[in-house]
Amino acid sequence: MLDFLQGAAFYVIPFLLVLGVVVTVHELGHFWAARALGISVDRFSLGFGKAIAQWKDKAGVEWRIGWLPLGGYVKFSGDENEASVPDQDHLDALRRELVARGDETALNSYFQFRPVWQRAVVTAAGPLANFALAIAIFAAIAGFVGEPYTPARVGQVVPNSAAAEAGFRPGDLVLEVDGSPIDRFQELEVAIKLRSDTRTSFLVERGGERLLIQATPRRQEIVNPLGRTDRLGVLGIRSDTALELKRYGPIEAVGRGVAQTSATIETTLFYLGRLFTGREGPEQLSGPLGMAHLSGDLAKLTREQAPDNETFLLNLGLRMINLAAVISVGIGFINLLPIPVLDGGHLLFYAYEALARRPLAAKVQAVGYRAGLALVLGLMLFATWNDLQRLRVFSILGGLGT
Repeated sequence: MLDFLQGAAFYVIPFLLVLGVVVTVHELGHFWAARALGISVDRFSLGFGKAIAQWKDKAGVEWRIGWLPLGGYVKFSGDENEASVPDQDHLDALRRELVARGDETALNSYFQFRPVWQRAVVTAAGPLANFALAIAIFAAIAGFVGEPYTPARVGQVVPNSAAAEAGFRPGDLVLEVDGSPIDRFQELEVAIKLRSDTRTSFLVERGGERLLIQATPRRQEIVNPLGRTDRLGVLGIRSDTALELKRYGPIEAVGRGVAQTSATIETTLFYLGRLFTGREGPEQLSGPLGMAHLSGDLAKLTREQAPDNETFLLNLGLRMINLAAVISVGIGFINLLPIPVLDGGHLLFYAYEALARRPLAAKVQAVGYRAGLALVLGLMLFATWNDLQRLRVFSILGGLGT
């Protein structure tokens, strides 16, 4: 029983800490933007469901922590629900009530009655806060710790590989992949993994000359340092240059933070493009279980590699902070998707309202929110199914019955 609890702690605690930081920053983005614009807030909640702790500040905002720590929300004054989904009948009745009692202050401070551009700013502030957090973390790591750096130079070419057939040679310096500049071997590896079974152009420098090499990475099973097996693109080139940590000055570090955040978004868009065109399977999609398992595997790997507790805590902190940056980019990106109930869906409706000079019909919005909610829940269920398959839960349960 003790071993089980210790194992669970390795998976649950790091994940909840990382998710808690990312969600808090996202909701604070909404909260701070609203307060800056003079919009009244009733509640700031981390987690959903019944509150396990709650209190009110001097401004009358209720702060609470819900028992289900998988998200959060900011409830603005006048909102009928936590998702700030407007019900036109409710808003009309509320407006009549405020006008009847002459409460102009409340009328001016309610989110749903504010100009469309202010509602858009408050809505976009959550994802933008996530991107800002990622940039800050990546910049701090680049400035204080250093980034892993290896030049994108070919050290070895595996015989009979796609690289060998294409004509790669040891010493080739890869400059671009499909027209995108490459600065380090780590970026080259990511580009190759995402282009399995796809003819790809590589601009290389060889002996002072630039050559264009066409190669097709082959989809193969790759075992990562965490022991997971994925089917990704393999070209058959290796680096023989020692890995080093490259530190940057303050301005350069911020630039690296922006570059890494942008690269994470671009990689996500590239994968989604291949997913929708049928060139990648959806098995890489992961949900909360997958993220919890990943954080737990990172914690275990760090424990195995650390010679002492001090080193373990330091390295674990760095890895969890870096993971928080990656997850923060993902949550910011997902929330900007134009799906009703997500921030991007709200922004889509606000864009229509700004162009048409009137809100979208209440019935259309209601249908959109229901469809969006169904889509989001469906994606979460599918991602959870992927996680269960990846963790071999069904195989384990099946074995219990034999």
